[in-house]
Amino acid sequence: MRILVYDVAAESGGAVTVLQSFYEEFKKDRENEYLFVLSVYKLPRTEHIQTLNFPWVKKSPLHRLYFDHFVAHKLVRQHRIEKVLSLQNIELPHAGVPQIVYEHNALPFAEYKFKPWEAFRPWITQQILGRMMKKSIRRAEKVMVQTNWMKEAIVRQCRIPASKVEVRFPPVRMLKTASYRLDEQRPVFFYPANASAYKNHRTFLTACKLLQEKGRQDYEVIWTVTGEENEGIRGIKKEAEERRLPVRFQGTMSRRALFDLYASSVLVFPSYIETIGLPLLEARSAGAWILAADCLYARDLVGDYDRAAFFKTFDSGELSRMMERWIPGKTKG
Repeated sequence: MRILVYDVAAESGGAVTVLQSFYEEFKKDRENEYLFVLSVYKLPRTEHIQTLNFPWVKKSPLHRLYFDHFVAHKLVRQHRIEKVLSLQNIELPHAGVPQIVYEHNALPFAEYKFKPWEAFRPWITQQILGRMMKKSIRRAEKVMVQTNWMKEAIVRQCRIPASKVEVRFPPVRMLKTASYRLDEQRPVFFYPANASAYKNHRTFLTACKLLQEKGRQDYEVIWTVTGEENEGIRGIKKEAEERRLPVRFQGTMSRRALFDLYASSVLVFPSYIETIGLPLLEARSAGAWILAADCLYARDLVGDYDRAAFFKTFDSGELSRMMERWIPGKTKG
């Protein structure tokens, strides 16, 4: 069978990890022939794997739209493709052959629904792109997802048979760390996340303010944002500085530095929309304590981990009380 693997979106990060994992698997499959259609990321050709790169797709969203609707399906006919594997959350338009869709965008299926004035891009993804994705899922021959909670949500919301959805956990390479050790005099609470609204830094910050009101400041918070990414995170940074809260806006870190920090901190993870929530698995591998928002994805990953505890997603008071467990000193008043 001749199979087209469609992933012009992949350029770096997790998308490339997923793409690479399929490539390594298909290298071992000599029964089928594969055509990888990509943009800038390059893969080596083999006897049964061809690759085509179209870097101009990345010039703008309009270039991508044009390629999706007016170019890609012609490759299906030109190369006599019998099946398409789309790694981009949605089927390849006008392909005319059976398709498998790899679904890794959690926003359309998340418990939390955004308002347009709250966060416009996530709202667009949920209300407009999400509807397109759900229609695509219903039409697809098969759907692949990364977690059990995604499978359950898709089966329920798209009203499709569970047998149509396969859970395919993405490859995750864990780094070895020293034995877990937390500084008892000044513990570190770590949150590796970007500046998206649903990462919920505000709830974490409010928990720190509540601790300050109780006279508890012998701790440090480290975030992997600089505080300059967007208006929302700039406001959070300004408030943290004005209140002299022990929050360090570290910015991005190497994977080695992340794992070293997992092994010497408490992971606090208030994000309320994740497909996987990779830091939960990484912190677990390091033997760290974890405080996570009580969401389906978190229960799926660390619900059976004896060093994980869960707080109501927007309940800063509950989070602050949980953090107090590790902070030395007595509560004021």
